[in-house]
Amino acid sequence: MRHTYLASLLMALVTTFSLSAGAVPASPPVTVLAPVSVTAAQAIDKLDLNTADATTLQRELNGVGKSKSEAIVAYREANGNFATVDELLEVKGIGKSILERNRDKVTVNN
Repeated sequence: MRHTYLASLLMALVTTFSLSAGAVPASPPVTVLAPVSVTAAQAIDKLDLNTADATTLQRELNGVGKSKSEAIVAYREANGNFATVDELLEVKGIGKSILERNRDKVTVNN
């Protein structure tokens, strides 16, 4: 009987250890981030036509050299802030081709 008791106890210990060894570890906590508006995220990287200086415009925009960047600033100073990106077409030397090449890079914040 003593042998049966020890065998049962040993079997219980083995079963307990094997169950705990095969247990699935706890998952790490999941962090949920708030959704970011695509428009807001894109606007962060865009150049504001109403605040950029001529040097920045020249450096960041394709097809815009010193004279065109100065013309953009001069137009803004003479006419007030740009209401839309399309208003760039009113600036001497800025055509549809230059506007379309740079449309993704610029914004107007009023």
